[in-house]
Amino acid sequence: MSAPATSRRPVLLVDDDAVLLEYLSTVLHHAGYDTVETRSAAEALQRIGEREAAHEPDFALALLDINMPGMSGLDLARRLREHTQVAFMFLSSVDDAETARQAASHGAVGFVVKPVDAARLLPAFESALARADEIRQLRRTEANLNAALAAGRETSLAVGLLMARYQTDRNVAFEVLRDHARSSRRKINEVAEQLVAAEELLNGLHGAFAGRLRGK
Repeated sequence: MSAPATSRRPVLLVDDDAVLLEYLSTVLHHAGYDTVETRSAAEALQRIGEREAAHEPDFALALLDINMPGMSGLDLARRLREHTQVAFMFLSSVDDAETARQAASHGAVGFVVKPVDAARLLPAFESALARADEIRQLRRTEANLNAALAAGRETSLAVGLLMARYQTDRNVAFEVLRDHARSSRRKINEVAEQLVAAEELLNGLHGAFAGRLRGK
């Protein structure tokens, strides 16, 4: 059964083989995805530009044939990585270590070898999509973190305090701080101010106790 229309995610397919392109589209459509089929890298870039101009969401994932006339899948991948936020996986008729190495070096989140059947395609595709979602979440977290740190001294200090206390990286520290602010329905800078003030109070009390003990 297909997924409800409201939950369908857009997927870009790029392959010069019309028969395979139709097969890929059918399999993914029945799995709950909306597919856009293109026969060349140039057409794929045009469709991406059209979505951007229409302010539509980016493709959730692009499935690229490596060997195509004109601009290859590897060249297209380089363009996607440098100029868009579209994640991609590769489709290749060659199954060797060098091809896999090239795919990884170009930033692919997945790799499928022809001939393709649904039993192998869907697990590989969904694994690649999950990886693409993780990368997008990391980018959003990094962007939110940088914006928050730029907007407030207290937020920056609070993130630093959490990093030092719990021996974690700044993304995790920021996410914890942000999630706590959301759960308490407060602004992140307010929670950060409270945390910094509490740390300063504890440091002051620690100094007072140390002085009292030295005086005995």
